[in-house]
Amino acid sequence: MNIGQVLSELEGDFPGISHSKIRFLEDKGLIDPERTSAGYRKFSARDVDRLRYILRMQRDHYLPLKVIGEHLDAMDRGLQPPAIEEVGPRVPSVALATDGMPSVESFRSTSDLRVSRRELLKVAGIDEDLLAQLETFGLVTASRSGHFDADDLVIAKAACDLAAFGLEPRHLRTFRTAADREVGLVEQVVAPVRGGRDASARARAEEAVAEIAALTVKLHATLVKKGLRS
Repeated sequence: MNIGQVLSELEGDFPGISHSKIRFLEDKGLIDPERTSAGYRKFSARDVDRLRYILRMQRDHYLPLKVIGEHLDAMDRGLQPPAIEEVGPRVPSVALATDGMPSVESFRSTSDLRVSRRELLKVAGIDEDLLAQLETFGLVTASRSGHFDADDLVIAKAACDLAAFGLEPRHLRTFRTAADREVGLVEQVVAPVRGGRDASARARAEEAVAEIAALTVKLHATLVKKGLRS
C-alpha cells in the first residue's frame, strides 16, 4: 500500500492520523516501510499492524514513544510485550509527571472525547450556572455540535474545586490571559520550524510545541510555588 491507502485503512479507528504523523513515526525508527526505486514508501500489512499498535498504545495507554519502541523491539525478537490491562470506556486521566507537573506526553497526546452538556455537568460536578459563567469568560467552549472536549472537562472540574475556596469564573480570567500569552510565545518560537519546506517540518513543529509547552508550564508552576513559599 502507498501512504494514502494506509491513511484510508487507519483513519476509521484513528481520525487524527495524517501523512506527517506517519512520517514522524518513521523518522523515530518505529516503522520502516520499503521504498520503491523512485523513493516512494510501500507499506506491507505488517507495517499497518505495527502502526495500529503504536497508535493504540498512544491513544489508550498514553505510552511514550520510547516505551512503545521497546515493546516493538521485543516483538521483533520474538518476545511478547508487557501485559497491559484492558481499557474500558472512561473519562481519560490527565497525564502527569511524577513531580505533579504536566509531562511532554500530556501535550503530545490528543483525545477524541466528546461529551454533551449534560454529561459535562454530571462528570465535573457543576451546575448550569457555573458552566454558563465558564463559557461567558471563555474558559470552556462547546463545539459546533454542542459537545465539549477532554480539556473542557478538566477545566470545569478544576473550576468546581476552586469554587469551594470562593474563586469564581470571573477570578479565573487571569489564568486564561496568562495561558494565551504563553501560547503566543510558543507559537512565535515554533513558527520558523513549522514553515520548513520538507515533509517532516510539521511533525518536528508539533514535537517542539509539546516540549516547550511542558517546560513553560513547569516554569510557571514552579515560580508560583516559590512565590507562595517566600
